[in-house]
Amino acid sequence: MSFRPSKPLTAALLAAALCAAATTAQADIVTINLDQARIVKMPDRVATIVIGNPAIADANLQPGGILVLTGKGYGSTNIVALDRQGRVVMDNNVQVVGPPQDGILVVQRGLDTETYSCTPRCMPRLTLGDTPAYFNAVGSEMSSRNGFSSGTAK
Repeated sequence: MSFRPSKPLTAALLAAALCAAATTAQADIVTINLDQARIVKMPDRVATIVIGNPAIADANLQPGGILVLTGKGYGSTNIVALDRQGRVVMDNNVQVVGPPQDGILVVQRGLDTETYSCTPRCMPRLTLGDTPAYFNAVGSEMSSRNGFSSGTAK
């Protein structure tokens, strides 16, 4: 005598398997905000970290298997961790998303975009996607200010 599952039971088992696969796939995505860092605990024996697109994310391996992952640009890339023998011990996707919108004001004038940080007073914010003239002006001002604080300003 053989057991043949009913069609509803087969459909339920298939749905459960698909849900489990979707949950596993989502667990392999590390989401990080642009211009922010996230700490990720790495598997044992990690010797080398490879970022697919360093313009999207940057990684810095610290002692004790701690990885500092920083969002550099919008988009998706991957991170691969290798052991000393070159074996892959981790391969995850990294998704860099926009910053939290709390206190952010985006001014749109036709095709021109300017972003301000309003915490509590609105001040210019350097944000990818802003109009080049605005972005460059804010970036130049920030660079000058940072030069004064480090003593390298001319």
